Amino acid sequence: MKRYWSRLLALALVVVIGLMGCSSNAFSDGLSGDYRQDTLAVVNTLRNALDLPDDAPEKAEVQTEARQKINEFAARYQRDGSIAGLSSFTTMRTALNSLAGHYSSYPNRPVPAKLKKRLEQEFKQVEMALNRNS
Repeated sequence: MKRYWSRLLALALVVVIGLMGCSSNAFSDGLSGDYRQDTLAVVNTLRNALDLPDDAPEKAEVQTEARQKINEFAARYQRDGSIAGLSSFTTMRTALNSLAGHYSSYPNRPVPAKLKKRLEQEFKQVEMALNRNS
């Protein structure tokens, strides 16, 4: 239970920091505003970050981009009531919380294989739910 709350707190901090960088008039996050398209783009970005070997020279840059996309996605869609009830969103939020929690708690450690496997399963569930429009 303690682990859950620490991950939740880590995600909340990431979102607050992300929101501080946003313009109050509009999102300057690079997301299109199309939930389905943005979700698939974030999934692809996160897969790229997870698939890179630990010794890849661009690993830090790709992880930074992944963290930024997590922040942008959460900031844009977490308060959208029309999306909050979708199974694709709740599964995506679970995956984002897990990865953000790892990045916040263990920034210099590779993502464990067990977490990678679970994230891949969740990404597949998100894609299937998007194909069902839910």
